[in-house]
Amino acid sequence: MDPALLRERELFKLKASAIPVVEKRLKEDNSNKDEFKRKSKPLPSMPRPPSPPNTTSSLNSYKSYGQSSQYKFGVLTKIVKYIRARHQDGDDHPLTLDELLDETNQLDVGTKVKTWLETEALPGNPKIERTPDGKYMFKPPYKLKDRKALLKLLKQQDLKGLGGIMMDDIQESLPNCEKALKHLQNEILYVCRPGDKKKVMFYNDKSATIDINEDFKKMWRSIAVENMDDEKIEEHLEKQGISSMQDNGIKKINHVKRKKPVTKKRFSKRPRDNEHLANVLEDYDTL
Repeated sequence: MDPALLRERELFKLKASAIPVVEKRLKEDNSNKDEFKRKSKPLPSMPRPPSPPNTTSSLNSYKSYGQSSQYKFGVLTKIVKYIRARHQDGDDHPLTLDELLDETNQLDVGTKVKTWLETEALPGNPKIERTPDGKYMFKPPYKLKDRKALLKLLKQQDLKGLGGIMMDDIQESLPNCEKALKHLQNEILYVCRPGDKKKVMFYNDKSATIDINEDFKKMWRSIAVENMDDEKIEEHLEKQGISSMQDNGIKKINHVKRKKPVTKKRFSKRPRDNEHLANVLEDYDTL
C-alpha cells in the first residue's frame, strides 16, 4: 500500500480514539429514567382554580338596573308634578293611572313599571291620595278651597298658640294662591327664618296693636342685648334704679297629708263577772 495512505489511516484512528463515545451513556440514562418511572407513583391531579367572575356582565347588569330605576322614578316624578300643577290651577278631580300616563305623554311605559306604580310608588307617595275607586289625586298639607279657609286656618293657629305656617305648604295647598294672598295682604304677616330664608305666615291680629311712641322705639332698637343673659340684664336694670317684674301672685301651698297614728288595743286587767267578790257574796235561795 501507499505509505501516505497508511499514515492517514493511523491519524484517523488516533483522532477517533480521542473523541468520547456518547451513545452508551445515552442508553444508560434512558434505562435509568424508565426504572425511576416504574418505581415512582403518579401524583394525584390538582383541581383547577375557579375562573374569575365575568366582570363585564356584572357591570352591564348594574348599569341596566341603575338605568331602569332612574327611568321608573322619572315616570313617577312627572306624574307627581302634573298632579300638583292641576291642584294649584283649581282642577282637583281624580284621574286613573292610564289617564295620568296619557296626560304626561308616557303611554310607552311597560307592564312592570305600571304594576310598580299601582302597587308601591303611587300608594306610598305622601303627595298622592288614592280614592276608593282606584283613582289618584293630589294630597296637600292643608285642605284649603279659598282665601276664607286660609284666613280661618291662620286664626286658629293664632288662638291655639301653634305659631305660623310655612308659605311653601300654603302654596301647595291653596289653588290660585297668589291671588288669594294679594287680597289678604293686610291680614297676614310674613317672617323670614334666619337659617334657610323661608317665609312663615302669621295672622295679623289687629286687636293686639298698640300705638307706641317713635322715640321709645328708637331707644329700644338702639340697645343691644345679644351677648347678655337674664342675670346681666337684671343687674343692669337694678343699677339704673329699675326693678324687674317678679311673680308676686298667690302661691299655692301643697299641704302634706299626715298619716293617722295607729291606735293599739289596750288589755285591761280588771276582773270580770264579780270574780273578786266570790268569798263575800251569799246565796239566799237556801233561806
